[in-house]
Amino acid sequence: MDHGKHLYEEAQKLKESRRRSMQTSIKEMKYRPKIGKGDFDTKTKHVLEFLEEGHKVKVTIMFRGREMHHPEIGMDILKQVEVTLGENAKVEAAPKLDGRNMIMVLSPNKKPVKPVGKSSDNHVPKSKHATPDAPAAAADTAVPEAAPEVLAPNPQETSGE
Repeated sequence: MDHGKHLYEEAQKLKESRRRSMQTSIKEMKYRPKIGKGDFDTKTKHVLEFLEEGHKVKVTIMFRGREMHHPEIGMDILKQVEVTLGENAKVEAAPKLDGRNMIMVLSPNKKPVKPVGKSSDNHVPKSKHATPDAPAAAADTAVPEAAPEVLAPNPQETSGE
């Protein structure tokens, strides 16, 4: 067999195997022990997006100063991340304290699962009193505008010519 042809076929096989393999990278999301609910929800939503793209996610809790004396707070946050993500992620590396940081690694679940917190009922009104004709009803109950005040004539306009 021709040596050039053999090299070409090997290169094609290698190229094909690279194309079929998926590049996974590790993304990192950093939390703080005093994180608020809104920030927690936003960061966790980004973690879910990373996992849905097929990346592994390293969740880090950064401690400063006296926060180091309460690693249980960091552990609670990591457990809450795990609970929030539910079946969408599996814990690859359990939470561990590494210096001033507590680290946990999550990997995507093999089978796609419906995201937690999303409902399929998008047509349900947010309020039990909301109806399709609610804007018209709201217009009927609107507060009437105050009558315009009668302005006194401007003394400069009433003075003679």
